[in-house]
Amino acid sequence: MEPTIGIVVCGFTGNRQFVTNPYIQAIRYSKGLPVILPLVRSDRILDQYVGLCDGFLFCGGGDITPLLFGEEPRDGNGKTSITVDLFQIRLMKKILQTGKPVLAICRGMQILSVACGGSIWQDMKMIPGNVLNHMQQSASRSDISHRIRTERDSLLRRYIGSVLYVNSFHHQSVNAPGKDMLVSARAQDGTIEAIELSGHPFALGVQWHPECMYRTSPEMRSLFHEFIAHSLITQPK
Repeated sequence: MEPTIGIVVCGFTGNRQFVTNPYIQAIRYSKGLPVILPLVRSDRILDQYVGLCDGFLFCGGGDITPLLFGEEPRDGNGKTSITVDLFQIRLMKKILQTGKPVLAICRGMQILSVACGGSIWQDMKMIPGNVLNHMQQSASRSDISHRIRTERDSLLRRYIGSVLYVNSFHHQSVNAPGKDMLVSARAQDGTIEAIELSGHPFALGVQWHPECMYRTSPEMRSLFHEFIAHSLITQPK
């Protein structure tokens, strides 16, 4: 039986909660059962989400409220929703306590870090030095933008190899990783491109969008297949 994968809602557009289609299809084609988890203000229902699903996918979205990682807003910080932020952080903390698999993409990776006490750059223009343009302007979101290198002995290197090219659609990034978070990949400019939680079977965040590269990249398919394989392990016997 396919593992049930909870896809955490990306956010709001008007009065509608949404998840973009590539996340759903990547789970489907990786032989998971995609279930969208809408925002609710109920710890009881969050606990039911955690019990219902075998693995969890946190998606991209808007910026994170700076107060939630100990800062006040600076120039370059975009639109935020503290309601969405608190929902996702609270849910992430509950999931991590169970040891169930988590794949966190783009904003999701930043939520993973903040939930573990980390911080993010409110805008990458604040980073000293010669920083790449991480907000690509391409005809397709599957197009590659820049190179990353995974860290030796990281779980990520086992899944996707040591060097590869990825897409890039972000103006924020992880600054200080959260407690027990290991950096598992960087771009050439030093930007943190992936993190993983030490001692956890599969709690992995990536800054790029593998769901958009699913059809074109065997490495991205491998990443999703590993996520689903770990989710199968957590299924009730």
